Amino acid sequence: MKKNVLIIGAGGVAQVVAHKCAQHNDILGNIALASRTLEKCEAIAKSVEEKGSMKVAGQIRSYALDALDVEATASLIRETQSQIVINVGSAFVNMSVLSACTVTGTAYLDTAIHEDPSRICETPPWYGNYEWKRQQECENSKTTAILGVGFDPGVVNAFAALAQQDYFDSIDSIDIIDINAGSHGHYFATNFDPEINFREFTGQVWSWQNREWTSNKMFEVKRTDMLPVVGEQTSYMTGHDEIHSLSKNLDVPNIRFWMGFGEHYINVFTVLNSLGLLSEQPIKTAEGQEVVPLKVVKAVLPDPSSLAPTYTGKTCIGNLVKGKKDGKEREVFIYNVADHKEAYDEVGSQGISYTAGVPAVAAAILIAQGVWDVQKMVNVEELPPYPFLDLLNQMGLPTCIRDEQGERPLTFS
Repeated sequence: MKKNVLIIGAGGVAQVVAHKCAQHNDILGNIALASRTLEKCEAIAKSVEEKGSMKVAGQIRSYALDALDVEATASLIRETQSQIVINVGSAFVNMSVLSACTVTGTAYLDTAIHEDPSRICETPPWYGNYEWKRQQECENSKTTAILGVGFDPGVVNAFAALAQQDYFDSIDSIDIIDINAGSHGHYFATNFDPEINFREFTGQVWSWQNREWTSNKMFEVKRTDMLPVVGEQTSYMTGHDEIHSLSKNLDVPNIRFWMGFGEHYINVFTVLNSLGLLSEQPIKTAEGQEVVPLKVVKAVLPDPSSLAPTYTGKTCIGNLVKGKKDGKEREVFIYNVADHKEAYDEVGSQGISYTAGVPAVAAAILIAQGVWDVQKMVNVEELPPYPFLDLLNQMGLPTCIRDEQGERPLTFS
């Protein structure tokens, strides 16, 4: 049984994680928040206290930390007696935080693939470039490391495992569809760290088709679907984390990721990209000052965590799975719908942060209870989906299904 959680990061997702850990601190124990900016951690801790999120009396403390410093991170893990680390900081720090966890024997969770700041859209499979190279290290140190346990990646991986386990004898295709039908009221903004967000779209779009990696350009391929609650939506084929593990761990010939974008977003993105303002490579100004264009754009855009108070509408994220069951063709859509305003009312964050943060805490609870404390590195689809999805049903992210019987919620207990 593991107890005490260290949360690394202080953005919108970290806020969700802190509140949800507090709501389950009878299981998870004390909470520590750490990021480069101490004030952001203190603001999150204050919001937890103001909303009375603690289930039982307990500690929530804040610390300043450079998570790229392995020894400093390991020292903080020891100081706080944390046995579970939830890494929701920048994807650039994943490997450093993982190193600190293997040194201290601490369970590790993250919500996105590691990235090198100087590289965009590396050769697939992306997990093979960094995380999977550390599998033996985790096994030797008996470190539980669950990769990509947000929503996508994360819950959609569990949806894929569920589909394979319960609904199909063979699967031909999994199309992961991510629609944000909400509005934040700003001229232009990103729902996550702009630097990470834009990097997903400025390189090649990798998908798994006919059992091989296929490359397209961003906004080159699109589809339109009639979806539950949010209605008819257009989405574009996009490269994304979960394709890189699902293609390895599931015997499925076609796995693609689709994200919804409005025309306004596409137009602004296209202009920024065409002008070179989304480049991660340093340039020099006329005055001789070196700047990274992407970091400048990030600096002038709204902080994603600031979007929450005015966000309205809903998200719909799910897996459209096609294959055969009992010799017959079958199509199933397994999905979740989340509400921005409801998320803000509960934890002070918008729905995108909510869908990313809640699953990480559910995974932490399963590790604390021993259910998912596997003492090695895994992706979510390698773990039993029922305990995870059942817990998410209780924590505010219910799973639903649409099949030949219609639309309905799913239960797992």
